Amino acid sequence: MIIGGFAAQAQAQSNVTIYGIVDAGIVSERGGAAGSVTKVTSGIGSQSRLGFRGTEDLGNGLSAIFQIETGLKVDDGTLDNTNSALFNRQAFVGLKSKEAGTLTLGRQYTMLYNAMSQVADPFGAGYAGSIKNLFPAAGANTRVSNAIVYATPVFGGFSAEALYALGEQAGSTEAGRQFGLGLNFSQADLNARLVYNNRNNDTVASGTTPAVNRDTGRNTLFAINYDFKVVKAYFAYGDDKGVNSAALPVANAYGYAVAPRASLESNDILIGVQVPVGSGTIMASAIRKNDKTSFNQDADQWAVGYLHALSKRTGAYIAYAKIKNKNGAGYTVGNNNEAGTGDKAFNIGVRHTF
Repeated sequence: MIIGGFAAQAQAQSNVTIYGIVDAGIVSERGGAAGSVTKVTSGIGSQSRLGFRGTEDLGNGLSAIFQIETGLKVDDGTLDNTNSALFNRQAFVGLKSKEAGTLTLGRQYTMLYNAMSQVADPFGAGYAGSIKNLFPAAGANTRVSNAIVYATPVFGGFSAEALYALGEQAGSTEAGRQFGLGLNFSQADLNARLVYNNRNNDTVASGTTPAVNRDTGRNTLFAINYDFKVVKAYFAYGDDKGVNSAALPVANAYGYAVAPRASLESNDILIGVQVPVGSGTIMASAIRKNDKTSFNQDADQWAVGYLHALSKRTGAYIAYAKIKNKNGAGYTVGNNNEAGTGDKAFNIGVRHTF
């Protein structure tokens, strides 16, 4: 009776939702040093995940919020992370006010990645056509730990965001820190974002390991889409400067004698469309990576895909993409969850949300 009373009281005060995505399919890749690779894999369109989110009404328009989310692999049932973190995708808690905005603390997405996946890319950063194949969306450019994020309320379609992540390296307040800024506009059929991300790559001395001082990685991205009803058009332009501003997804996927170099200065351009067709959507995009260093390791990608809605929560998909690398560039065709092994890839699979 006592336990039941506490449970009823907790249910009345808060709202907790269990949610997730289960995504699996067949991936066939060609063109890399690994040769032809065909596999059943997880997270092609969206990484498979299990999450919990909740809110508690504190009164006067103020709420407590939290979200914890882990990645998983449908193909073998294991956790999908490399650092033994249970909630590797997201883990944060905070406060939300209708008048003052939202403040959250923990492991969170960067504004840079949210703009890529939510506004810039008709593939939503998934499938073979993922923007992540050429735009800088690896590592801490996607999510960052120890982050403080503030988002303003929406005023006339406009809102702003700011992120600061502590490096938490003893003896330095700068080493490993990261900050980002975002300006958003969303109204009717138009969505646009301008974001900036700045990542400190220094490390402090530890034992016999000396300190390392390196250039910061700086990324600026403008992304926009507009829904004309018969077609939804997408455009994105990115400017990348410094160490880790455009890291290669795979170190040397093609087995070159001289390994490709991650660009320290580059521009990225994407144009794309979504076209509704009956119960489905055609997706297509073209992306260019312009390496502005003396190595001139440019790359171009084109991609096409189709997502068929079997219900509100279940869809079947098919996608294909090809990359043309220049001057020893080493970019690969991956998907939402994997970097890929070659310059061509084909996907077919099923995604269910709950």
